[in-house]
Amino acid sequence: MPLTGHLALLGATGGADGAGAGAFASQFPPRVIVQEHDWRDFHSRDQIESWDALALRTSEPNPFYESWYLLPSLRELDPAGHVAMLAVQADGELVGLLPVLRTRDYYGHPIPHLRNWVHPNCFLGQPLVARGMEQTFWQGLLDWCDQESGFAFFLHLSHVPAHGPLRDALKAVLARQRRSAATVHREARAMLHSNLSAEDYFEAALPAKKRKELRRQHRRLQEHGQLTVERLSDYSDIAGWTREFLELEAGGWKGDAGSAMHCDPRTQAIFQAAIAGSAVRGRLERLAVRLNGRAIAMLATFITGRGAYSFKTAFDQEYARFSPGVLLQRENMALLEREGCEWADSCAAPDHPMIDHLWRERREIERISIGIGGFLRRSAFAAIIRMETGSGAGGLE
Repeated sequence: MPLTGHLALLGATGGADGAGAGAFASQFPPRVIVQEHDWRDFHSRDQIESWDALALRTSEPNPFYESWYLLPSLRELDPAGHVAMLAVQADGELVGLLPVLRTRDYYGHPIPHLRNWVHPNCFLGQPLVARGMEQTFWQGLLDWCDQESGFAFFLHLSHVPAHGPLRDALKAVLARQRRSAATVHREARAMLHSNLSAEDYFEAALPAKKRKELRRQHRRLQEHGQLTVERLSDYSDIAGWTREFLELEAGGWKGDAGSAMHCDPRTQAIFQAAIAGSAVRGRLERLAVRLNGRAIAMLATFITGRGAYSFKTAFDQEYARFSPGVLLQRENMALLEREGCEWADSCAAPDHPMIDHLWRERREIERISIGIGGFLRRSAFAAIIRMETGSGAGGLE
């Protein structure tokens, strides 16, 4: 049940955002309601069906905020219910969803603020927003923040793309409202986005010497037995595949360092639920390189409309000298030829020593802070931004 709600009647500039608004476009601006929910009450069949329907019509996909990923994450990491779900409705239909947290910890500094909720295995923090409703969503959300965010000085959005329809809509709303904001951090991670075939992309990505070495490693690996590539997109033996992945990861360097998912029951539970939930919805591709039937490299990728997200990968350290992870990623370049898939996000850390050499495109990910509330809070926000960045909070570039 909703804890609090705020009703905003938006003018024409805040309604459907032009072409592509589809069913939401009308002669009159939509009646927008923003409601705050306890996420623990956000799990009925009707709510999840509405949530899943929204995920299929977003302008920009985010699998990490879909029901099959976010709910297991919240169950394991926020059992006390500190995170709230903000649901934005237009004319009674769900058009936006964002998990938020009121906190006083701003990267180690005691500053009250409101932020989108992410965790170490949540690699994207942009809200789910229906295509054509981007400006309506931001206007409704920021209006709610002004009135319902308590003592928070600002709204902080982390792990959000620096380019795209949602970013463009936010910039437009901020300019229209003359609302201060600032990009406080930006980084780039590897992305796959090309019209080339998988083979042509591989040839262009690596120098001839490196390609020759990989071919040699492939031949040497074949001397140890039958080498096969397995690509699955169904639900067959999902529990067995998941168990095999966890064991493979735990047997490598992550297991030695104590950072493998198997080492934390909560992280393991999130992984198991996400793999099953995405598979049953047809949103998962499972890739494995097998030697004599035994997996020596595995990759789980979320498929979301026009894009794909590399979620987790693991390889057998016993065969590290043959670069099984690179061999796996070469097979993964088949995403370039997958029907309907236009790009893939590596979800990797910036300057990743392996994937950065294979995937040549980059996706910029940033952290944004936005002033909210009345004059005093916004003045305090401007001072905070000056201390953090050395410049004012003039707006987004």
